[in-house]
Amino acid sequence: MHMTQAKGILSALNGMNLYRGCTHGCIYCDARSVCYDMKHPFEDVEVKQNAPELLEKALKSKRKKCMIGTGAMSDPYNHHETDLLLTRHCLEIIDRYEYGLAIQTKSTRILRDMDLLKSINDKAKCVVQMTLTTYDEELCRIVEPNVSTTKERFEALLRFKEEGIPTVVWLTPLLPFINDSEENMRGILDYCIRAGVKGIIMFGTGLTLREGDREYYYAALDKHFPGIKEKYIRTYGNAYELPCPDSRRLLSIFHDTCKKHGIMDTPDACFAYMRELPEKYEQYSLFDADK
Repeated sequence: MHMTQAKGILSALNGMNLYRGCTHGCIYCDARSVCYDMKHPFEDVEVKQNAPELLEKALKSKRKKCMIGTGAMSDPYNHHETDLLLTRHCLEIIDRYEYGLAIQTKSTRILRDMDLLKSINDKAKCVVQMTLTTYDEELCRIVEPNVSTTKERFEALLRFKEEGIPTVVWLTPLLPFINDSEENMRGILDYCIRAGVKGIIMFGTGLTLREGDREYYYAALDKHFPGIKEKYIRTYGNAYELPCPDSRRLLSIFHDTCKKHGIMDTPDACFAYMRELPEKYEQYSLFDADK
């Protein structure tokens, strides 16, 4: 872990990454890719120490309330957050200025901040996003070794349901020849139904691999799944997109199940929902535009 002073914190679409790098060790993580131009080892997490100050300054200057997103590239609840409280400090600012929040994680550490998430949801809107990829707990501990298991994340989703905080699940990636079975798909979908999730984000089946990510993933395959790397190379060559062989059937199960239970099943619908603030804030902004 090392500290840095960031020059800015919010993107043009009001997203932020408080950390750069991660300690979760997921074998498929795209954020390892060389194209993101990370100047330090991935596990040497960069901490944007001045993020709360930058965030407060940015929210003070905005003319219109909006949803603030975090967790797209770096999990806001990596192991260092336990002591640093950087994410919590930023949630306190979002709560104080009554902005909305769409936060994504694989960690049940998020439950520590339930008080703030509830307050944000009461004042504006809070959407918690959880990634669920692998129903089998033993397999989950291999592909996502240093993070809460899928069952633990499901139990966290139940807590959010009890507290009235809406949730969205990322069912991605499905790893060809590893967790791309019907049993895995139905297990994850059952969790989503029981947790009452608003939507499930799934960009087809399979995964993407590029320089940096590919090497790490293949090394993990050699370690945990002997012979599978060679099967990948025979099947996909050096392709960027690696769809599951049974993609059509898995997608049919996914969409049919979501429609049956009233769950949003397209990325566009889920993203539109997470960007939308309650009407009262839209009305407020009209009267406040000249201030």
